[in-house]
Amino acid sequence: MPLASIPVSRIMRTEFASLRETDHLDLADQIMKLGRVRHLPVLDPDGRIIGIVSNRDLLEASLTNVLDFEREQRQGFLRSVDVAEVMTREVETIAPDAPLAAAASRLVAHRIGCLPIVRDDRVMVGLVTETDLLAAAFLGTAE
Repeated sequence: MPLASIPVSRIMRTEFASLRETDHLDLADQIMKLGRVRHLPVLDPDGRIIGIVSNRDLLEASLTNVLDFEREQRQGFLRSVDVAEVMTREVETIAPDAPLAAAASRLVAHRIGCLPIVRDDRVMVGLVTETDLLAAAFLGTAE
């Protein structure tokens, strides 16, 4: 089977960190730093995707970096901001049976770094990143 035709479910990450919209940005910041991830899906209590927070969203929300606040002041600021205030609500998603070519095309067309994998009911079952696609294409991880 050509690589472009392989379903994203073959390479998607099924274990991923996520947030709730009532979480605070300090949690997102800690997860991104500790887990070395750049995207955190925001899920409702039923596991449906309702938004996404990227490291870019976090940086834009945190002007305290520019103002040269100390670490404690920055964390205090991030603790005061809800994820719902900065998350992107219009999230590009893709179905588990979609081919890798469709995922790559969507990432490039929308200039994004990840795609949540969702069922028809919007429940998130996985995540595919540009790194996952590169690994599949050049390191053979889709086989």
